[in-house]
Amino acid sequence: MADHKHGTMDVEEHEKTFEGFVKFAFRSVVVVIVTLILLALVNG
Repeated sequence: MADHKHGTMDVEEHEKTFEGFVKFAFRSVVVVIVTLILLALVNG
């Protein structure tokens, strides 16, 4: 088994993936909220 030293792992790719996930989640929430508002206005 390879020796591991704490704090030496390259996490750049993980950070990019997480940033992409956060952007996707935020945009999804905005789309859902806008959709709900439009539905409320149309049925109001």
